[in-house]
Amino acid sequence: MKRPGKKAATDRSFVVALSRGLEVLRAFRPNDGLLGNQEIAARTNLPKPTVSRLTYTLTKLGYLTPVPRFEKYQLAPAAMALGYAALANLGVRQLSEPFREQLMRETGGAVAIGARDRLSMIYFGQSRNGVVNVQLDVGSRIPIATTAMGRAFIWALPDDERVALLRELREHYGSRWPKMRNGIERSAETVAKYGFAISAGEWQDDVHAVGVALKLNDGTGPYAFNCGAPAFRFTEERLRNDIGPRLVAMVRNIEAALGGMALPTNQSNKDNNKKPKPGGKVARVAEGIR
Repeated sequence: MKRPGKKAATDRSFVVALSRGLEVLRAFRPNDGLLGNQEIAARTNLPKPTVSRLTYTLTKLGYLTPVPRFEKYQLAPAAMALGYAALANLGVRQLSEPFREQLMRETGGAVAIGARDRLSMIYFGQSRNGVVNVQLDVGSRIPIATTAMGRAFIWALPDDERVALLRELREHYGSRWPKMRNGIERSAETVAKYGFAISAGEWQDDVHAVGVALKLNDGTGPYAFNCGAPAFRFTEERLRNDIGPRLVAMVRNIEAALGGMALPTNQSNKDNNKKPKPGGKVARVAEGIR
């Protein structure tokens, strides 16, 4: 994780100590169990003495529980309560559950909804059955650049936010960026033409998925859904001709139920049949991240 940048550090309204305390809490990931000061320092890029003071303070406040036997910490109920409160306030999670469950039964794939967390998408709703061998759950993170969910999210952003995110991704991935950029550019074409993004073995070799963005008119989001399964279950042909259209229909129904920004069916189909023009908007945005 990065420390607060220069702009944040010189912002008189920005509380650096608070940001560092939150970085310590963010260092704990699903299935981590216990973390020591040295591990937290490595994950946050904060000096170990600073981490020691922060873990002491967070322990006193009830957000961390010390485990003296191992000289480590775990998240305390107070920290977990924040996460559960956030989930409870995400109405889209509850409303989308029956839609996700139905699509899961129809396709045999795992269906999830996620939101951006820095350079990752974080799951806050997941529907899967025991047949699908996808080891992800609420709180799991997947990369934005190489996943169907992440790519759908990218192309749902306003132009300025998209360009800023793509620059962050370029700086983060360095020499690996050109290959990832090509996949993102290809996804722009499928999103424009069909309404969904595809990732076929680009994140994990044996996982294929489609992703669709959810746009709301209440100032939140965008969010994104995915539907994925092992590659032998979801071939690229099935992704394009079956799973993708089903996921698009599901998300449009959710948008309508939430009072979102879904287009009328005839207009949506009309737009989906339009092919992106060479040198058009997609090309111009992509050119800015080379």
